[in-house]
Amino acid sequence: MSKSNKFYITTSIPYLNAGPHMGHTMEYLQADILARYNRLDGREVFFLTGSDEHGSKIAQVAEARGVWPQELVNENAAIFQDLLVRLGISNDAFIRTTDDKHVKFALEMWQKLVDAGDIYKANYEGLYCVGCEKFLTEKELVDGNCPIHHKPPIKVMEENYFFRLSKYGQTIREKISSDEIKVIPESRKNEILSFLEEDLTDISFSRSREAVKWCIEIPGEPDQLMYVWCDALTNYMSGVDREKFWPADIHLIGKDILRFHAVYWIGMLLSAKLTLPKVIMVHGFITSDGQKMSKSLGNVKDPFEYLEKYGRDALRYFLLREIPTLGDGDFSAERFEIVYGDELANTFGNLVSRVLAMNKKYFDGRVPERGGDDGFEVMVGQAWVNLEKRFAEYDLKKALEEILALGYAANKYVEDSKPWALAKEDQTKLATVIYNLLELIRQIGLMLLPFIPDTASKVLKSFDGDFVADGYLWAGQRDFGLLKSGTEITAAEILFPRLETAK
Repeated sequence: MSKSNKFYITTSIPYLNAGPHMGHTMEYLQADILARYNRLDGREVFFLTGSDEHGSKIAQVAEARGVWPQELVNENAAIFQDLLVRLGISNDAFIRTTDDKHVKFALEMWQKLVDAGDIYKANYEGLYCVGCEKFLTEKELVDGNCPIHHKPPIKVMEENYFFRLSKYGQTIREKISSDEIKVIPESRKNEILSFLEEDLTDISFSRSREAVKWCIEIPGEPDQLMYVWCDALTNYMSGVDREKFWPADIHLIGKDILRFHAVYWIGMLLSAKLTLPKVIMVHGFITSDGQKMSKSLGNVKDPFEYLEKYGRDALRYFLLREIPTLGDGDFSAERFEIVYGDELANTFGNLVSRVLAMNKKYFDGRVPERGGDDGFEVMVGQAWVNLEKRFAEYDLKKALEEILALGYAANKYVEDSKPWALAKEDQTKLATVIYNLLELIRQIGLMLLPFIPDTASKVLKSFDGDFVADGYLWAGQRDFGLLKSGTEITAAEILFPRLETAK
């Protein structure tokens, strides 16, 4: 495999003091679409996710529950892994920061930074937010509180190890401003460049055992435990065959951890003389019915509940269709049902049911002779071009909208051509219309494979009973008109049941 034909994508690794929420679900899905797209395009893909399992919050929650921290993280890791399976996420590995191989690599990275002369010991006094697991500056506080957790940080005075991040500020700025490391969207690039205009300060790289209790021990220093940066961030290298797949083609993260990835992580890699990632892709947050999700407000949307009620493709579709890929968006239960009914059940599901039923009725379930394409060959060709452009822009929402537009065109074609009338008047034109509709459905099925793979596979299996999505490539399949006359098309099951019967 040549390096140019590989694609390595990572998600951030959720902190295991609690279970997953809809934000984790969205990030998993975005990464999954990009991984599936690149596999379909013929690249060898490695898709890594995992869990962050050390730190004071873990120790506190475990102590409150009367369990050992490892028991707590084992329990929560299993819940996250179950969510991945139920969402149909195609990750190749799940790295845990308590895994032996991860601990080994984190210690190797620490030593690389020591060898570079970039780790030193010093006394430190700072404001520490337990919820964020990080130190805050006075400028970051809002009315004396952490802007995220709305609680005052605690004042900490310790002797810790520090990483000489200040040494790399100018180099990091040059790498990002030149797009050697591409930060997207542009607003996030500008945000991090603005941060880098000020001189960087060195960052705490260890904490006392008394403070955090549950972290990787620094060799020869039993009272010093490795802080989050050299622990969690190194998962991107510990969880993959580095010779084969590093550097990462995309680090997919939320906007709240941009600084850690675009500054701290890059500084560590520069110090260790390791290759830098290519793209840092930053998504926004999900609100719930116009407000921040909060248990106290009762507006938290549980991904497991939606999976159980509507099925995974419905949840996959809604999050990718409704939430701007690189921005904030709102999750509304009311809007979910509208999108489910209008787009999934009607635009896609009803189209497939109607056309395959008409093909069964008028042509005994076999592909009729191809006539004129009524302009669809050009339309479909342009749709593929547009789809590739949207993926190149990392805009998954607009990519899905390109496919939806093709669905609208197909439905309009049904209404305009009136096959039920042609069946009485013009068998030749009827054959042309049904052929074109079948081919449109096949094309839509192909395009939907990265987004809603279960549904797309059901559609494509109707056209080819031997169809298997795993290992399938788009190459050679995307030209309009490849359906052969006489091919048997089997009836598809109902793709999206009406809401009252949705499971």
